[in-house]
Amino acid sequence: MSLLTVAAVLSLRNLPSEAEYGYSVIFYLVMASVCFFVPSALVSAELASAWPEEGGVYLWVKEAFGPKWGFVAVFMQWVENLPWFPAVLTFVASSIAYVFNPDWAQNRWFVLITIWVMLWLATFLNFRGMRLSAWLSSSGALAGTLVPGAAIILMAAGYIIAGKPPQITFSADALIPELGNWNQLMLLSGMMVALAGMEMSAIHVTEMKNPAREFPKAIFTACFLVILLSVLGALAIALVIPPNEISLAAGADQAFAAMFRIFRIPWMTPVMCFLLSYGALTMVVTWVLGPSKGVLEVAKEGYLPELWQRRNKEGMPTVILIIQAVISSLLALVILFMPTISGAFWLMSALTAQLYMVMYLLMFAAAIKLRYSKPDVPREYKVPGGKFGMWVVSGIAFLTSLFAIITGFIPTPAVREKGTMYVLGYIAFLLIGTLVFILIPLWLCSRNKKKMADSEKLT
Repeated sequence: MSLLTVAAVLSLRNLPSEAEYGYSVIFYLVMASVCFFVPSALVSAELASAWPEEGGVYLWVKEAFGPKWGFVAVFMQWVENLPWFPAVLTFVASSIAYVFNPDWAQNRWFVLITIWVMLWLATFLNFRGMRLSAWLSSSGALAGTLVPGAAIILMAAGYIIAGKPPQITFSADALIPELGNWNQLMLLSGMMVALAGMEMSAIHVTEMKNPAREFPKAIFTACFLVILLSVLGALAIALVIPPNEISLAAGADQAFAAMFRIFRIPWMTPVMCFLLSYGALTMVVTWVLGPSKGVLEVAKEGYLPELWQRRNKEGMPTVILIIQAVISSLLALVILFMPTISGAFWLMSALTAQLYMVMYLLMFAAAIKLRYSKPDVPREYKVPGGKFGMWVVSGIAFLTSLFAIITGFIPTPAVREKGTMYVLGYIAFLLIGTLVFILIPLWLCSRNKKKMADSEKLT
């Protein structure tokens, strides 16, 4: 079961009606795919084909706006993982709970300790090099995503064919979501995070024989499959679990438990929940290393303390991996202070969205700038339509990313019900967290610039 499907049910309890939920998920998933997923893939493909060297988004933004903003971009790409790891591992903890005792999914200390154990396990596994990480990623995609995803969709179809009553209803009036409804707008940031990351895979565009034709075809095919499978998976969960009972972190586990009871094979619940947890954990193992390599590149250029450049015999950036595990472990403590575990899950997802979208704002702006400042750099793939096409594609994605940042500050209904102080605390956590993580690279750049100036004076 993909984390995108989980993201599709993040706001299930926050919506005032079942029909509104069903159509809102579809609407915002399509909106995020068309206005963000596809543009981010096309733009990053052009940038990767023009500057295929190691560095990724750091190199692209650096070419457009200089090393300072390149550092800010790659730093955002890295730090967005710090709250994302606890969010995903909350889902892992809930799935593990369903293997042994479903009540543990509501136990804060069980969830927190599981997050810590799994986070450090993923960190230490990456000390062993890329080969193990690649194997885990492949096996996790098959066992933890494709198998559970296909299973829940097929069982949902069997549920309907058997004449069982669905827990959601749909009406024509709900086809057009209320765009002014705060509860619905919250869906967008979750969708955006789930669809993000195409800049990491765009580097493979140079391996295609005909990038101009093959890459857009691959992207639109992927977009179609993502929307189809995620909507079917999300609706499968909604069919069997009443909206007021579903957990943001354990919705998929609840759905499997309910379906297996209906089909009288309850012993399959722990098996499938184990596969879910394995798939999510292997995804974390993969992402623990990915953005860290970008941070290592800027560390080599002197923007970070020399200690950050330290690597083990496998070439892994061990210091960076340990630092991110420590910060993520501290951020996971929010589970002890939020009204519910689901609320903590959503808060960490919201902070992830804020940080990641800052990076995308810089990337989309850089793509437009480079069309003007460096038009002669060869590009094996180019966003069609010339400069106007780049303005349209990057402009829409830029505005969508900005809108996601704004809607990310909307507190959950559970927080709003607690009163003004909880609302202010929720917004303050996101605002301060976002500002602090933006100011850190700016301060480090200023510090490095001063250090270099002092060094030149001495020589």
